[in-house]
Amino acid sequence: MRDGFVERCHFADAVAALWLEGELVHLEDLVLHDAHMDIRTPTHELTRAHAVLRARRRIFAHKPDWALSRPGLLVLRGREGQGDDESIAGKAAAWPVGAAGDSLAEDTGQEDALAEELAEIDAVLARSSRLLAGEKFAPRSADSPDVDAAGRGTKAPETVSFDGFGPLIRDLDWDEDQRLADWLAVVDNLRGENMPALLQAAIAWEAWQDIEPLQHQHWLGTLLGAALLRQTGKVGSHLFCLNAGLRMVPRERRKSPVRTTRLLAVLGAFAEAASAGLKELDRLALAKGQMERRLRKRRKNSSLPALIDLVLARPVVSAGLIAAELKVTQRAALGLVSELGIREVTGRGRYRAWGFV
Repeated sequence: MRDGFVERCHFADAVAALWLEGELVHLEDLVLHDAHMDIRTPTHELTRAHAVLRARRRIFAHKPDWALSRPGLLVLRGREGQGDDESIAGKAAAWPVGAAGDSLAEDTGQEDALAEELAEIDAVLARSSRLLAGEKFAPRSADSPDVDAAGRGTKAPETVSFDGFGPLIRDLDWDEDQRLADWLAVVDNLRGENMPALLQAAIAWEAWQDIEPLQHQHWLGTLLGAALLRQTGKVGSHLFCLNAGLRMVPRERRKSPVRTTRLLAVLGAFAEAASAGLKELDRLALAKGQMERRLRKRRKNSSLPALIDLVLARPVVSAGLIAAELKVTQRAALGLVSELGIREVTGRGRYRAWGFV
């Protein structure tokens, strides 16, 4: 049940992160979106929740000290490959550099394709805005080396900068690198003091709230706090669900003007998240016991036990996934699903998925 518990923690914490920002994302919608089986057009909130989900998976896939290292933070902020390591290192000389963060290569094939599409859209929007503002573009002549005899372009147009809209979406005076360096200095000071790991994580989260290093990725603070717990060895089995715990604490306590009240609220969130995790383990164990009752009087070479393990390990399964994992046909997979009696979560007649989220 370990893999299933870890995956469900990722999904629950991603949904809770958006809830703390005032956005509602349904857990089943996020699960289906992650499995590329959306039943409706993904919303902006759902896309942001999926970004939190991917960040949690990245942190958990690396070594415990990766997330708080300079290479790890560059990747989590989406700044890898921009060639600004020296400028950032100058502002954040105290950033720890661990061996776990040496490799920045990620499985971003699909994300790179999406980034290229978004860059093209940005270029078109920027060019359109300049045209509306009255700026004229000189037509290309046929003598131009990138225009053929018919007047058609043979060279891809250069990407138009989208920086003109920067003041509308970003505060240009907001120095993220310096603010992040200040927060990491607080974390380094906490490591040097003899205090419990939970208190370190609580103070680090409080400092993140006060400094606000990132403008558009404020949710990253809870993930880094969970990574700090994992680095200290307090929680090594999974990435702690701090967002899920903060969701259960009243906002008046989380946003209290008294610092002691805020710290007590964060410590209470740790307790609430730990209790929710134990309840989730009990739920998985109960579901496993219920499904294993259907194994009575089954032949020894039945594929049903393997399907139970697969359902416990994955939030949702499809007929194609079952067929590939169990080495059976899709029709046989549908028969196994009907025998197991798990819930269909898409509500569709075709391209269906099953599971208990």
